[in-house]
Amino acid sequence: MRRHTLTGNIHCHRQFPSRTLGNRRDILVYLPPGYRRFLRRHYPVLYLQDGQNLFDAATAFAGVEWGVDETAQRLIRRKLIEPTIIVAIANTGPDRIHEYAPTRGVIDSKAKRKKRSRGLARKYGKFLIQELKPFIDSKYRTKPEAEFTGLGGSSLGGLLVMTLGLWFSNVFSRLAVMSPSVWWDNEVIVRGVLALEKKLPLRIWLDTGTAEPGWERTRNLCAALVERGWNLHDDLEYHEIEGADHSEAAWSARVDPMLRFLYPPPAPKPATHRFELASAVSRQCNAIANQRDALLRVQDEQKLIPPKPFTATACRKPGKRVRFRRRNPSLFGKQMNARVATR
Repeated sequence: MRRHTLTGNIHCHRQFPSRTLGNRRDILVYLPPGYRRFLRRHYPVLYLQDGQNLFDAATAFAGVEWGVDETAQRLIRRKLIEPTIIVAIANTGPDRIHEYAPTRGVIDSKAKRKKRSRGLARKYGKFLIQELKPFIDSKYRTKPEAEFTGLGGSSLGGLLVMTLGLWFSNVFSRLAVMSPSVWWDNEVIVRGVLALEKKLPLRIWLDTGTAEPGWERTRNLCAALVERGWNLHDDLEYHEIEGADHSEAAWSARVDPMLRFLYPPPAPKPATHRFELASAVSRQCNAIANQRDALLRVQDEQKLIPPKPFTATACRKPGKRVRFRRRNPSLFGKQMNARVATR
């Protein structure tokens, strides 16, 4: 058996049931550093497909995990991304091709044993929206709004993510589309983007490797997005990774920049002026102290004699006054004596 490589605070929900799809799957939930400590804080969420490949080498395909947990831990602790809850949704093996494809089709029409899909992506989206997401939002401190909710996947999972983003932009607004199967159903996803009447409120990470079969088709998807209003290096980030193939190891190398783009750290809050009143009062007191210096008398032996205790006032707000009293004149005199002695 391979060794487990889970990192950080990860909760496992075994055999999570779905009435919509009629099956069960494991759900792993990564909680960011500080989740147990900051009990009033709520977090954005990223839902990733093929969840068994993301956190743990013991369950990953060919023993190669993406290292999403280690990467997120490092980026959050360095404050390079916003602390985020990451939900890893395992696939169910034989049903993967059905659940991830938006239309009916065949993976390899030239193969002797053709893998056909029933095109259940819409039902899978219903499972995410009506069953899994409500469970996650009720059990963990999430920000449930669409602007804080992301979806990610690779290969057929990338095709699924782009499709669900177009169908359910009111639920998911941040998309990680990695090495998508753009070729599916004669580039049905490209046609779907071009059919949009208006640009959707989506922030999209799109990538491919130049060693992948048919990788140039991803350019067609990128061009369609730009044509419909997305702006490169703004709400659309597109990368062609030289020499990268279609594998878990290749996708693992892109987790870092993907998270940085989709979940950048929040902008620093402007400085507040909670102590303006105290500063104003302090300035008044300093002015009074300066005037007091001029009232000191000097004896023949060069010793300073502080004046009699006095009372000064400073305005706190219209109609109210704050009184300041010198309580230790002898201490003040000693300080002034020391000042004269050093001259």
